[in-house]
Amino acid sequence: MSNKTRVQNNQRANIKNPNYGTSGTNITNAKAHGNRGKQLNPNNKK
Repeated sequence: MSNKTRVQNNQRANIKNPNYGTSGTNITNAKAHGNRGKQLNPNNKK
């Protein structure tokens, strides 16, 4: 497996992994899902 493929696989895994139960955040996941949480919040006024 080439290094580029490994990095791409790690990137894909990071996008799917929100790291629930940890004290930190997954920066890649946060950037991938950006505004989604705000849009899905039922308390958000349209």
